[in-house]
Amino acid sequence: MASSANNDVSTASLPPPSSTPPIVLRPPPQSFTPPPTAWLSGTWHVTHSTLPMWKSKRNVRITYTPLPSSAASTTAPPPATTASSAPAGADSDRLDDLVTYQTLTSSKLKTVHGLDKAAGVGAWDWRGRGWLVIAGSHWEVLGWGDEAASPSPPSSSPGAEGPGTRRQWVVTYFASTLFTPAGLDIYSRDGRGLLPRTVAGIREALAASEDEGVRKLAGEVFEIRMDGARTD
Repeated sequence: MASSANNDVSTASLPPPSSTPPIVLRPPPQSFTPPPTAWLSGTWHVTHSTLPMWKSKRNVRITYTPLPSSAASTTAPPPATTASSAPAGADSDRLDDLVTYQTLTSSKLKTVHGLDKAAGVGAWDWRGRGWLVIAGSHWEVLGWGDEAASPSPPSSSPGAEGPGTRRQWVVTYFASTLFTPAGLDIYSRDGRGLLPRTVAGIREALAASEDEGVRKLAGEVFEIRMDGARTD
């Protein structure tokens, strides 16, 4: 895990382009105000990454569903869950973690199912379910926010701006494991992806991080293919 820093870093939301400040991200594992569980819950589209495993994948989505807090249950978590498994907005310390994607050469939907347990402020420990139960990793939220509404004409193109456009974003850091290198992911709540200026701001913030490992990863960010081929 990369070393921490002592500066006070907070998350940021993007105002209109005329007054857009730089996006600020924290270096792991520095503390900050994490996104509420209710805000983080739901489906996200993984639009950019540095992790090699996503180079051969497309239409990657991750869905977080709050589970009853560990303090409220001493039994093993159920094999599957729905959004109704925990009260809306519950501040749970456990999340059902479901990743779905297609490969570049197949339309078949593949899944990776796991369980996230809170491991600090904005940090989670992931453990696989089923045959992946032996696999584990640690991930952290480096930054999160909402894009500002854009006055530009509407468009159905990925990354295009339109009236009322306001897309949520998250930047996550994954510690290295025996099988994968340390890496970064960028999420968009909107299936069209993020606005170009948001992606540029995130890249700039990563490159300016006080953490050397994050700065290095900033130069390795690539776009994940999103072609709308999923029918689910």
